[in-house]
Amino acid sequence: MLLGIDVGNTNTVIGALEGFKVIHLWRVSTGARTTDEFGLALLQLLRHNNIPIAAVEGVAVCCVVPSVLYAIEKAVRRYLDCEVLVVGRGIKTGMRVATDNPREVGADRIVNAVAGFEHHGGPLVIVDFGTATTVDCVNSSGDYIGGAIAPGYQISADALFTRTAKLPRVPLERPERAIGTNTVASMQSGLFWGYVGLVNELARRCKTEFDISPLCIATGGLARLIGGACDEIDAQDEHLTLKGLRILWDRNHS
Repeated sequence: MLLGIDVGNTNTVIGALEGFKVIHLWRVSTGARTTDEFGLALLQLLRHNNIPIAAVEGVAVCCVVPSVLYAIEKAVRRYLDCEVLVVGRGIKTGMRVATDNPREVGADRIVNAVAGFEHHGGPLVIVDFGTATTVDCVNSSGDYIGGAIAPGYQISADALFTRTAKLPRVPLERPERAIGTNTVASMQSGLFWGYVGLVNELARRCKTEFDISPLCIATGGLARLIGGACDEIDAQDEHLTLKGLRILWDRNHS
């Protein structure tokens, strides 16, 4: 069994994988934790699901918050006594990054691109709904060629609440109608359908820059909520990042 740890700016997703099947999934908030705090949290999650420590063959980590990475690496080695693979410079990805500065491309974007091409082929457009919404493009040869980054859905909702005097914080959900008849319904309509429009337009424009029409895949925490309403999104793969961590673990241990 492999543990995949996807550390995002808001949440950290931990998945227990048998092959490419995610048999357990946990979501915890990303924050400053000591080595012991994170290690004990891992043990508690495993024990709660009756997973023996000895069953964990290794841990693959994708992290976009450098300040928490040291504690995670050390916790895995101390409490699980197994190897850690951190996605970054020096690992085998099997994918050429054809951008102006490959070093600045986030680890999560490469992991998604690797998994997307492995499971769906190319060309491919991947929309990842996280703290930021990222659009990543892979050509038919399997090269990562770039994409787009936009503020995430939650960031947009938070900004509307914090930067206005009278607008409330509203639940993130799909409204029944576009025309809101009260403040909350109006905000939900603007947030939801406005964001659907943003994603559709970004995906559409990226698609037009390919010679062959690409498949568009949605992943991330809000893929079902937002992705299901986007005409430009062809399929959803909510565990794409964890699958990518499995692929990269195998490629670096063959």
